[in-house]
Amino acid sequence: MPEGIVSPLPSQRALGDLVTDVLREMITTGRFQPGEHLKESQLADALQVSRGPIRQAFARLEEEGHVELRRHRGAFVSTLTKADIEEVHTLRGAIERLAASRACTRMRGEGFAEMDAVLEQMKKVHTTPDPEDAAQLDIRFHDIIYAYCGHSRVQRVWASIRGQVTVFLRARNASFPDFLDVGHVEHLELRNALALGDPQAAQDAIDKHISGAYERLKRLNLPDRDPAATENRPG
Repeated sequence: MPEGIVSPLPSQRALGDLVTDVLREMITTGRFQPGEHLKESQLADALQVSRGPIRQAFARLEEEGHVELRRHRGAFVSTLTKADIEEVHTLRGAIERLAASRACTRMRGEGFAEMDAVLEQMKKVHTTPDPEDAAQLDIRFHDIIYAYCGHSRVQRVWASIRGQVTVFLRARNASFPDFLDVGHVEHLELRNALALGDPQAAQDAIDKHISGAYERLKRLNLPDRDPAATENRPG
């Protein structure tokens, strides 16, 4: 059990939602490792809640792809596989192309000012950043595209895979620490393409932008699929 788990949770929000947020954050920031067993009783004691909110969180996190529920064994942090990367990349590509094509005609000055603020933070990075810090800067930039796309369903799909994309970006940054070379440059190129206000140019820029990270991720030594997933198959 990682040290420093939060103190008792407040009651003003649904405990299930709060517990989900806490566990998701711990998984996406690497506090829990891939394949690690998430013990229901220990988490309930640490967070000072009953097991009900823990079970609710496990179910939600399984839907998001962060957790695997194995019959008779419990919950485990999902293991990164080539199949995961391919599925999330193709889904992200589809929704982000749509989001960018809409956002580029809606952002105006305020949206680009938000992008420029993130770009300035990227530009100020002068030493190789922690993989998590680099991933968070990357995600914050792309959050802006979704925030201005004017499409609530696309935003909900992004919210459902955002944590997994963060995990993938962290793995990519850890194995290919080239943020100093490509972080600011590539996101500035995307920002300038969006500023053209041309939906096709925005889609083309997204295709180019996210394909680089995907190509690097494909070079990681990962299993095709999680062998443990077969435990959940019927009969």
